[in-house]
Amino acid sequence: MTVTYHDAFDQGSEEWLAARCGLLTASEMKLIITPTLKVASNEKERSHLYELMAQRISNYVEPRWIGDDMLRGMEDEIEARNLYTKHFAEVTECGLITNDKWGFVIGYSPDGLVGDDGLIEGKSRRQKFQVQTVVENVATGTCPDEFAIQCQTGLLVSEREWLDFISYSGGLPMAVVRVHPDPVIQHAIVEAAGAFEARLSVKLATYRETIANKAMRLVPTERKIIEEMHL
Repeated sequence: MTVTYHDAFDQGSEEWLAARCGLLTASEMKLIITPTLKVASNEKERSHLYELMAQRISNYVEPRWIGDDMLRGMEDEIEARNLYTKHFAEVTECGLITNDKWGFVIGYSPDGLVGDDGLIEGKSRRQKFQVQTVVENVATGTCPDEFAIQCQTGLLVSEREWLDFISYSGGLPMAVVRVHPDPVIQHAIVEAAGAFEARLSVKLATYRETIANKAMRLVPTERKIIEEMHL
């Protein structure tokens, strides 16, 4: 099995969270690889390693605070997808795509599928970044650097031929830039992901050995869901 489409649930749903639990995904790949395409070894990488490791142990994803930018992004994503459909092509929504061809799994939640060959990845931007994108990226046909790893991971996981990066800021022109697979970046992503998974496996083995040692001062507890705590 390599590419698998999970389209029986919506992004953001409980089923979606469960499917992504403990999974290395495109949106967080920037935490384990540096801008110069080296394997990251820093506090952000270690924090992400232990977060995914904890999810794999507990089978639970802790809730995250949703700020104003994220709320705006949810609305803008819908508008961007509708505009793309109107001006370019029909878009099909999909909850999650996974690929395990490397001996480990990487996940990607696309903002939409276009036919059999394409994807879209939309971003809600503050106006200064939108203007910058129009000036620096549209004319050159390049994806903004901060999203390059995510887009290349999406192409890597889906094995599709192209991805249209959509930059949206209400009141300014919506920018669409076509991105194709970059073998150099994708090779670096696979290398970083493999190294990350190897480190995580070592740490997980240590955790399980510690838990199994009855001499350790570890006391079992039960999780209380936030909603239950306020009843």
